[in-house]
Amino acid sequence: MARLITDEEKKLANDMLERARVAMKAIDHFDQATVDRLIKAVAWAAANEETTIRLTNMSVDESNMGTRVPTKRFHILGILRDVLRQKSMGVVEEIPEKGITKYAKPVGVIASLIPVTNPVNTPIGLAIFAIKCKDAVIFSPHPRSKKTACETVRIMRAALKKQGVPEDLLQCIESPSIPLTNYLMSICDLTNATGGAAMVKAAYSSGTPAFGVGPGNATIVIDETADIEEAASNTRISKTNNNGAGCSSDGNLVVEASIYDQFLGQLQKEGGYLASAKEKKQIQAVWWDSEGHRILETVAQPASVVAEMAGFELPEDKTFLIVKADKIGKEHLFSSEKLGTMLAIFKYSGEFEEALDMVRALFEVGGKGHSCGIYSFDDDHINRLALMAPVSRIMVRQAQSIGNAGSFSNGMPMTGSLGCGVWGGGITSENISLKHYYQTTWVSRPIPEDRPSEQELFGEFYDSETNF
Repeated sequence: MARLITDEEKKLANDMLERARVAMKAIDHFDQATVDRLIKAVAWAAANEETTIRLTNMSVDESNMGTRVPTKRFHILGILRDVLRQKSMGVVEEIPEKGITKYAKPVGVIASLIPVTNPVNTPIGLAIFAIKCKDAVIFSPHPRSKKTACETVRIMRAALKKQGVPEDLLQCIESPSIPLTNYLMSICDLTNATGGAAMVKAAYSSGTPAFGVGPGNATIVIDETADIEEAASNTRISKTNNNGAGCSSDGNLVVEASIYDQFLGQLQKEGGYLASAKEKKQIQAVWWDSEGHRILETVAQPASVVAEMAGFELPEDKTFLIVKADKIGKEHLFSSEKLGTMLAIFKYSGEFEEALDMVRALFEVGGKGHSCGIYSFDDDHINRLALMAPVSRIMVRQAQSIGNAGSFSNGMPMTGSLGCGVWGGGITSENISLKHYYQTTWVSRPIPEDRPSEQELFGEFYDSETNF
């Protein structure tokens, strides 16, 4: 039975909320230029190259997940680029032909749930968005990476203090617990939940407006027109990025039969290790428990570590595992989300409709609303996938785990939070970015009447039989 929140925890959350509101009042008069300067100072303090490396190492040491390469730092730079090009107060949009003017206002105090796999970039990115909108944030980290998250927030608080701004715009719970986090979500103005399905469900059940990020099961289609070398290279980049920790990391490859062998060979040249039938069973035994639940010990681990745990040795030049698969369904675990340095490869015949059927089936296993990708130069194939895939974003000829959250070579809004829409149990299918952290007042002025005739509106049904 889950324990109840203690009086001490409740007092802690209430005190943090009150301090956050006081801090917000202190910057209420700041203009756009002042806020923009402030987010630059905070971002530089926490995301300069030297500090990023230190925090990344700290994260790996604490959680034993991910890599020591700060691969996600570019997202912070991208978030900063995006928000500095946008307004977040006063008039943010005008639509003269509609007589509409939109004014931005802060949403208030945000409760932010930080995932174990990303205790550095998640708080930095959200801090940029929030301060830009004159919001405050109370971060609730995962217990397994709480020291790293708190240190990241401490650095940003020091930057705020240096600029003469109340540190309590950003706060972090040092001893997180589920009851405390649930209570925090219930008293704040908005929740951002980045993490597992249970966390997201709790956020939407808190009674507070929430943005939740659902689980992924990234599925990539490689058709006969694909550039095989490009597709294999990007697959390796996506699969090994932070040891496959992200929900955008390639999980399932659906490959056209005529290029299947060549592509599989190219994947192995890129560092993929093709598991034998015996090794496939060994991998499954350390990847999922007997009830099909993901085993934490192999999440975001190097492929060599996973292989050792599974009972076989991986050559030094191999960085990710490949498992052949031909069955899809909840009982076939290799068709579900991976969260690590292993992917499943499927083959489809020359008919593209078969690939689409496989994509449908894979998303019935899990990951609806999140993302998929395609390597193709056939616009009809791309269009057909886009029409049927129950996902919020599709990357075309891009490394999935890099492109989904925005990159410098696509137009996706840079973010650390990916909305998964109603498919994934959420409210938005967009990349959660600056506009989601302010609310708007619409001012409406009169315009010339825009009222079509009833005949125009009802068309062929106008003046026809009305009795049914």
